[in-house]
Parts: sequence; C-alpha cells; structure tokens
Amino acid sequence: MSNLPKCPKCGSQYTYEDRDMFVCPECAHEWSKEAAIDAADETLVVKDAHGNVLQDGDSVTVIKDLKVKGSSSVVKVGTKVKNIRLVEGDHNIDCRIDGIGPMKLKSEFVKKV
Repeated sequence: MSNLPKCPKCGSQYTYEDRDMFVCPECAHEWSKEAAIDAADETLVVKDAHGNVLQDGDSVTVIKDLKVKGSSSVVKVGTKVKNIRLVEGDHNIDCRIDGIGPMKLKSEFVKKV
C-alpha cells in the first residue's frame, strides 16, 4: 500500500506523485507536497457546548430537543449517542441514533459524557 495522501478535493485514494506535486487522476486536482504537509498538520478540533474537545469514538449526550428535518421525529434532551465520528462542515458530528438512524449533529447541541 502507498502512503500518499488522499485528494483534498474529492477524497480519492488513487493519487500519484509527479515531480514535486501530487495529482488526482479522478478530478485532475494538483497540489504541492508542501501543501500536503501543511494539511496534515492541521487537525480538526471540535468542541462540545461546554468547551470539551471531542474525538472520534466519543459518546455524547444531546442537551436540547432537536427536530429531525423531513420527519415528525424529535431527538429528546438526554439522548445518549455513542461512537461519534467528526467531519468537517456545519454539522460536524456523524452518528447513528437508536430509533432514528444516521444523523448529522452540530457540536454546539451536545456535551461529552
């Protein structure tokens, strides 16, 4: 297996080196090796409503009733969510909630257990 970085634009694993650049054959994105090193140094820091740093695999509790978009369901206060996954974006927590299914949550509405 190769230890080349995935494409930052499309996430493809099929990148290759071309002199001092990395190239993605799927989306044709090119970036320098220095940019790849800088991107590796930048880690995603997500904090809960109380300022605690969250990590992949943590368990959190919902601190506010949340309406589920496109459904009449509600995620109630105190719902425990296990094994979260952090992602970039506005809704920065991917998880699975029992009885509802896969969801994206904002970190400002959860607290670390």
